[in-house]
Amino acid sequence: MDMFVFTGLLWKEDDEYSALCPELDVASQGKTLAEARENLLEAASIHIEGSFEDGLPYARPVPSSEDPRNVFPSEALKIFKFKVNVAVKVYA
Repeated sequence: MDMFVFTGLLWKEDDEYSALCPELDVASQGKTLAEARENLLEAASIHIEGSFEDGLPYARPVPSSEDPRNVFPSEALKIFKFKVNVAVKVYA
């Protein structure tokens, strides 16, 4: 089983929290930090699973000009790492 490690970014926008995985260009939101984080993890896993099933590339990095790490001050961002286990099964 392969393990991939990605970066999660969280920040407050208006009344909600936004979340982004810049390596995958997958985003989500939530009413709380915890909800935004969980929604991002779910979105990232669905994205990777669908990419593998369809034979498409899973990595689609966010352009530097749109990366929140280059837009917001560091104290406005919460940054975390997360891992995704990927099991590959072969069928004939």
